[in-house]
Amino acid sequence: MKVLVTGGAGYIGSVVTAQLLDAGHEVTVLDDLSTGHRDAVPGGARFVEGRIHDCFPHIDGQGFDGVLHFAAKSLVSESVEAPERYWENNVTGTHQLLEAMRRAGIPRIIFSSTAATYGEPAVSPITEDTPTQPVNAYGASKLAVDHMIASYSRAHGLAATSLRYFNVGGALGAQGERHSPETHLIPNLLRVAAGITESCSIFGTDYETVDGTALRDYLHVVDLGRAHLLAMEASEPGTHRVINLGTGNGYTVRQVLEACRAVTGHAIPAVEGPRRPGDPTSLVASNLRAQELIGWQPELGLEAIVSDAWDFMRRSETARR
Repeated sequence: MKVLVTGGAGYIGSVVTAQLLDAGHEVTVLDDLSTGHRDAVPGGARFVEGRIHDCFPHIDGQGFDGVLHFAAKSLVSESVEAPERYWENNVTGTHQLLEAMRRAGIPRIIFSSTAATYGEPAVSPITEDTPTQPVNAYGASKLAVDHMIASYSRAHGLAATSLRYFNVGGALGAQGERHSPETHLIPNLLRVAAGITESCSIFGTDYETVDGTALRDYLHVVDLGRAHLLAMEASEPGTHRVINLGTGNGYTVRQVLEACRAVTGHAIPAVEGPRRPGDPTSLVASNLRAQELIGWQPELGLEAIVSDAWDFMRRSETARR
């Protein structure tokens, strides 16, 4: 297939671009580089610098078979402080992308959605039928796009899938996490092991879990990327599917910390603190629908996630010196 990857200079987008190329697809990456990195775009992909808001000239007449849509603002705290950025970028931008796709006759889209659409559910594991109650503009903007894509699918025959991610980690060769600021647990723990920061923080030690720390579902980015390729092949005209992507199992913050200590051989000092407001005890995904609809199951566990992320971080630090 000939595929457009929006946000393909970012973490997940660059990994999926590499996987698409390995599978023999022809790939064009569209990214405005506001948070992505030009050198993250794998060799072999055509690169276009630009916003999704203005993408029509870049896709008209190009014969794309589908779009994998990763371009978005994704910082929860920023979305609380400046929600207007999330409505303008994530929602308005995606509307312009969908209109450009409709005018250009592009028949399918795979959308990078999020578990943040569910908010703080009391149930575990979380299924696709769990009520969506986002608690910040990031989750709300992604949910709005899910609804928008569903309406385009019904009205215009678009083959569409929204993949709702839980926690993602790991790396694929030269493609890995380089966020600024970095808000994810595993890279922040590894930053301590790499000598970039002195200690990590544990927020809350009184949860009803095996060790008192919060439980989360961690998925290797390689497994996540495979799901996108499977969803692209399985999408059906006029149908919008919502699919959770997770392992169905969780790890506590302390378990992740111990895995990082084991992989790096570093003590990784941890400072305990109170819970953060709104942090639920457990966020774990059911992946039964992913198994049924696209034939997907995760293959890589926590040790592989940490090991690959650590290898990527060490290479990145060496290259910067």
